[in-house]
Amino acid sequence: MDKLISGLLIVAGIIHLLPVSGLLGAERLAALYGLSFSEPNLLILMRHRAVLFGLLGALLASAAFRPALQPAAMLGGMISVLSFLLLAWLTPGYNTALHKVVIADWVALVCLVLAIVLWLVRRPAASG
Repeated sequence: MDKLISGLLIVAGIIHLLPVSGLLGAERLAALYGLSFSEPNLLILMRHRAVLFGLLGALLASAAFRPALQPAAMLGGMISVLSFLLLAWLTPGYNTALHKVVIADWVALVCLVLAIVLWLVRRPAASG
């Protein structure tokens, strides 16, 4: 069960690490999101967003190997994917590139829900 939890956290971590490539600049951000990032303020905000996703992705991936980090990683991952999916649901009409992000977040959500359920099932056995 521990290996399955780790695998699920790695998948969620990789999904959160994908936007880190946005640090490379406007061209990479445009490829990720299908938008123009020629405005410098927006470029700064989106590159900073890439850093934050990198931190969360690194936490999720690290938690796959350090069980003490798992509760915080799972909570952070859930807040991330649920908030994005809610915002996407409340804002119809997003582009095809962003639709791919929505699908990736659904995959991350499934991984995180399964990891949490398995973690909760395993927890009593580990402490007793």
